[in-house]
Amino acid sequence: MSIFSKKDKVSLDMQSISTLISEGCIFDGNLKAPAYARIDGQITGDVMVDEGLIIGEKGSILGNVITKEMVVYGTINGNLQVNSLEIKASGKISGEIRTQTLEVENGAVYNGSLSMTQNNKLAQNNQAAAASTKIKPKLIEVG
Repeated sequence: MSIFSKKDKVSLDMQSISTLISEGCIFDGNLKAPAYARIDGQITGDVMVDEGLIIGEKGSILGNVITKEMVVYGTINGNLQVNSLEIKASGKISGEIRTQTLEVENGAVYNGSLSMTQNNKLAQNNQAAAASTKIKPKLIEVG
């Protein structure tokens, strides 16, 4: 997010959200979502989002995450494969992080190992991981 960037990129916080797990929701199982997603509830399972993911302050994931861009205000216990990661002051992550860019605000908590790559290596790894990860549909009862 450089002042002299060649592209005017719209911040993840300003994107149109196609998938929302709201506060108070508990999702048990793997989640695969197109475009952009926001999680303010609890997910137990792996999460794969095509474009970007926001974890709200009350949001939590117990599982692995694969996406392009991610902003974390909440809690994650699991491994992350992302191109760009921001951990905000209220964010907490425990697990392995594989990313190209990382931004951490004062007050954020991270425990685990960090692996940073350049250019398209991580994107290729994410595509390979997504192809090898088969998520089976699961019936979810609401009510």
